[in-house]
Amino acid sequence: MASAGSKEGSGDGIAELARRRGFLWLAFEIYGGAAGFYDYGPLGALLKRRVEEAWRNFYLKEGFYEIETTNIAPREIFEASGHLESFTDRAVVCKHCKSFFRVSEGVDVREKCPECGGELENAGEFNLMFQTRIGVPKGGRDEGAQKKSEGYLRPETAQGIFLNFQRLLRFNRDKLPFGVIQIGKAYRNEISPRKSLIRLREFTMAEAEVFVDPGEKSNHPRFEEIKDRKLWFVPSEGEEGEKSIEEAVRSGIIANEYLGYHIAKVEEFLGRIGIPQDKLRFRQHRQDEMAHYARDCWDAEFFSERYGWMEIVGVADRGDYDLSSHASHSNTDMGVHGKLQVREGEAEKTKAKIIPHVIEPSYGIDRIIYALLESSLYEEQVGKEKRKVLRFKNEIAPIIAAVFPLLNRDELKSKAKEVFQQLRDASIFVEYDDSGSIGRRYRRQDEIGTPYCITIDYETLEDDTVTIRERDTMEQVRVPIAEIKEALFAQYHMD
Repeated sequence: MASAGSKEGSGDGIAELARRRGFLWLAFEIYGGAAGFYDYGPLGALLKRRVEEAWRNFYLKEGFYEIETTNIAPREIFEASGHLESFTDRAVVCKHCKSFFRVSEGVDVREKCPECGGELENAGEFNLMFQTRIGVPKGGRDEGAQKKSEGYLRPETAQGIFLNFQRLLRFNRDKLPFGVIQIGKAYRNEISPRKSLIRLREFTMAEAEVFVDPGEKSNHPRFEEIKDRKLWFVPSEGEEGEKSIEEAVRSGIIANEYLGYHIAKVEEFLGRIGIPQDKLRFRQHRQDEMAHYARDCWDAEFFSERYGWMEIVGVADRGDYDLSSHASHSNTDMGVHGKLQVREGEAEKTKAKIIPHVIEPSYGIDRIIYALLESSLYEEQVGKEKRKVLRFKNEIAPIIAAVFPLLNRDELKSKAKEVFQQLRDASIFVEYDDSGSIGRRYRRQDEIGTPYCITIDYETLEDDTVTIRERDTMEQVRVPIAEIKEALFAQYHMD
């Protein structure tokens, strides 16, 4: 009989399980590794793809389209976007061990070095973008030629969407609002990445850019659907607490309905993939921490047992900053004809041109993966032993089911492999395992979050039924083989 179970979400326990079971490995490990870089092992890659696919489907159902843009862009793109000038962190350095630290991590020159206790001193501002060269500079070592060949790895996926705005507008029949999504790598040369997946130098972002008429931001057509949803808000000024989305918008805590709607959708998505609501809050950026492009920004923060509150999603009102800046630097018209208006003193109606504003939900996929691992890992007593179990939602579990022969006998193994292949042929990702006792095989699957175990025994050979064991309750039921595919397929896909 299992106990109710206790959380096992310590950082050390998660790191050990992630390494041992093939979720996450330190990149370049045989060469000593490098801070801020991780590789996803077989199970980690599957988990990540499940989360990405769930995110993609969630926003496609909002009516958004997906595009894919380049990871590298010329210098002038980031001059226009403001990243070359403003995408910086202030650093301090230890006089003794020469370690660098971000000031925003709570480290200040008045404190001691967290590594060795030495004295710290200011090290200036550092731009966080990775620089590269695009082609061979025409003009050799000439400074102007060198600058023209400069390129940068993107620090966010958003700029590629903004650069394609005119084509996207035509694709959407010159009508606002519309949304565009993108999932891809971003790169930031962090000063001191020391927190597993929390601060990486190469990471995956899933971003939505919602283009809207600025005059319509306080009139979202589907606001009624989410207005009563209650979230925990931490405004930059005033007291934190639980409020409905409508209360937060009407009181001015959230600037407009579009921003409120997308904050609500962030909470909805995170809940659907398994982030507990009681570990989630929405914190508004203070003016002194606001990104250079943002008019307002709210972070969805997850409470980590090891790291405290950490941002996993940002929802920003970027205003017209990006489109206006690219229009100015590229001499390109980014205007859109707004709704028909009547000018005072004129009987004739005219169409006024506007620059759309952008609402941006920006998801850090790697941080979400960490949050899922921490919040899903439990330890509980089963008889005389303890079992560790990852209680993933079925829709994101790396493996939906494992197929076992009860005993290591040829006739059972042959039938088990037949069932395994039928499920694989039906595009259901299952695993076959005949190594060790049945109890040990159950424990292995529990620890990697597999929701179901299918056991082939001698009764199977007689009547084509199997035993299906459910991960969390450990209850077992007898099911005909012919019904397995439909049952598992339904469990593996979100509505």
